[in-house]
Amino acid sequence: MSFKSTVQARKSAIGTNVHFLYFFGALGGILFGYDLGVISGVLLFLKDSWELTSVTKGVIGGCLAAGAIIGAAIAGRITDRLGRRRTIMIAAAVFGVGALGCAVAPNVPVLVLARFVTGIAVGCSSATVPTYLSELAPTRARGALSTLNQLMIVSGILLAYIVDWALSGSGNWRLMFGVAVIPAVVLFVGMTVLPETPRWLVKAGREEEARAVLAGTHRSTEIDEELNNIRTVNQLDAQQRGRLRDLLAPWARPALVVALILAVGQQFSGVNAVNLYAPTMFTDLGFGNSTSLLAAIVLGVVKVAFTAWVIFVVDRWGRKPLLLLGNVCMAVSLFLLGVVVLTVDNNTVTGLTTLILLNVYLAGYELGWGAVVWVMMAEVFPLRVRGVGMGVGSVVLWSSTFTITFLFPVMNDHLGLARSAWVFAGVSVVLFLLVQRFVPETNGRSLEQIELDLRARVGGAATERA
Repeated sequence: MSFKSTVQARKSAIGTNVHFLYFFGALGGILFGYDLGVISGVLLFLKDSWELTSVTKGVIGGCLAAGAIIGAAIAGRITDRLGRRRTIMIAAAVFGVGALGCAVAPNVPVLVLARFVTGIAVGCSSATVPTYLSELAPTRARGALSTLNQLMIVSGILLAYIVDWALSGSGNWRLMFGVAVIPAVVLFVGMTVLPETPRWLVKAGREEEARAVLAGTHRSTEIDEELNNIRTVNQLDAQQRGRLRDLLAPWARPALVVALILAVGQQFSGVNAVNLYAPTMFTDLGFGNSTSLLAAIVLGVVKVAFTAWVIFVVDRWGRKPLLLLGNVCMAVSLFLLGVVVLTVDNNTVTGLTTLILLNVYLAGYELGWGAVVWVMMAEVFPLRVRGVGMGVGSVVLWSSTFTITFLFPVMNDHLGLARSAWVFAGVSVVLFLLVQRFVPETNGRSLEQIELDLRARVGGAATERA
């Protein structure tokens, strides 16, 4: 088949299967979410098979994030050289190998190593999938389509909770891990028929292919303008390649500050303390293993429901208002949770109230910090440093994830659930102030407009100083 015929065939496929394209583009989030969530149930049964201290639990929970730091660190270079699509395929293959390793692990060190390998794939995917989706999506729907990544993440967490609960009778934690191979295979196969992003294709000198991709994802009246914007930015970047030190340049530094606030804030708000250890919290309050896992499913359903809602409001309400609303919900619910745990002397009442307040907390998180962080991190970086910027942002995010998932079991042992909740409530208050001061609104503007406006403002400031 000739090159022209190949392009036409792909253009036709994209045009008739655009929802298929976005679904599989976001499916990398399933890998992320499933392996985050599955360990919450596994830990309940591992402590019966192996002797686990709070530190050992933290290591098993945190080693995924440690591997993700490496994966996110190398993702920028790989995506710039091989493209977004191939990087996601590599991540899917590595994830499948890591999941099998977890399923057959004979002891804690091997399990930690296998989850570390899995984490490399998760980190690489988490740094690449949001960029892939944002670069494929038209401006009018970029927020909603990019939010699909977070919807897949929380769906993966919910799937993990359901699998954990379904297998709780047998306590088969090896099968809990092994199920993760299925989404890895599905993602790898799906990505073989999906296109590369038009921005990467233009940068690689493959403009005809880029036009074909845009024809399948954009209105016909938008294609020429989108290509012109991409060319303009590429011409500005033609003489230089994105490097780590470029993030400190005046025109890129504001984007880096925003990304760091979002990346650290998403994890220090405490969400993965809930995602990974919610069943353990409920067993500590007197619930049985099966009931604790069922309560975790309720939390997972709330996460999916509110993430799905964000898809419909993120391009209408804007990114920044959702972040601020999320902070208010998280701070209030966590403060009340601490009060209830310290003052109510009835395990049943405390357990049910904890479940309700954690649902409110997760609703606030998913409204703002769950989906919006990934959308905005992929939006704010200029094209020249988008790959390395997303890599840095993801490294910081996964470093924060490791810190929280490792420390929370120790925090819970020494501070207790109530005081730990108050620590995270205080973080939400600080984040509210930081977002109000530093985070811009990116809604309704193309990626190129965001970058060109940033360059113009920096140039204007330089002119004034001159």
